Amino acid sequence: MQNLVTVFGGSGFVGTQVVRRLAKAGWRIRVAVRNPSLANAMRLQGDVGQIDVVQANIRDEDSTRRALEGATACVNLVGVLYGVGRQTFQAVHVDAARNVAQAAKAMGVTRFVQMSALGADLDSPSGYARTKAGGEAAVRAIYPDAVIVRPSVVFGQGDGFFNKFATMAAFSPALPLIGGGHTRFQPVFVGDVGLAFARILSDPAAAGRTYELGGPSTASFRELMEMMLAETGRRRLLLPLPFPTAGVLGAAGDLVAGILRPPVTSDQVLLLKADNVVGGDHPGLAELGITPTALQAVLPTYLYRYRKGGQYADQETLAAAR
Repeated sequence: MQNLVTVFGGSGFVGTQVVRRLAKAGWRIRVAVRNPSLANAMRLQGDVGQIDVVQANIRDEDSTRRALEGATACVNLVGVLYGVGRQTFQAVHVDAARNVAQAAKAMGVTRFVQMSALGADLDSPSGYARTKAGGEAAVRAIYPDAVIVRPSVVFGQGDGFFNKFATMAAFSPALPLIGGGHTRFQPVFVGDVGLAFARILSDPAAAGRTYELGGPSTASFRELMEMMLAETGRRRLLLPLPFPTAGVLGAAGDLVAGILRPPVTSDQVLLLKADNVVGGDHPGLAELGITPTALQAVLPTYLYRYRKGGQYADQETLAAAR
């Protein structure tokens, strides 16, 4: 086996695929999570003894250092889509990322990979995008040769994008198109993202680079909703919402964010004012030798469960819905 890598946030949607790919590449992996009892299944992603799960809170220096003991590489995947309580954008994306980098440096870790997001920008009106960029800067101040990974919307089994809107479509007669649904995305398959991290950690030439990860095609928000509805066999009204009106909906989402998962927040409305596509100024999947996976090849493998009748839904009914 190769050296030991500590993966913070390794039991999440993206983290599971990162850990799986690192295990296939021969790394020994320590998955650092706040509640190890909920992540025991991670040990099954590799050979016996190859993957360990430990407790760590990245806001706590002692537990973070313990998770990094003996590691030669560190991957930080921790992030939040909206702030709740102490888990603010600033606390998680900037302060905690700095804490992990400082602890890693103190423990002698030589390689550091930080997951950011496409659209990260210190001047963005969105707190999410602004603090993602702040986290990049905080890490690079400690590790100038850290690798930054910025994926677009990530899709796949268990994603928080298509699953969310498919769930909404199951009971709502209409789906909102914020800003008219014109915002463009370049969705990237979670398996490709996991492979990208494994390739990056295996390539010394990746040091200090920023990678932007996008899929093989771009689509507007409206087009993505139409694809989702076609796969789930549902007809729903796609209701354009001007940004000011969407802002009111987002503010309502902010109020309930501490109780349940909101359909949209005010910060997400701000995010939707800018396209989320690869700019071409940084290397991506192609430079890592990865052929991006198309949406059409993956969506049917998990959105079928939202159809009436599940995977055995009548094909004529699906065709009529399309």
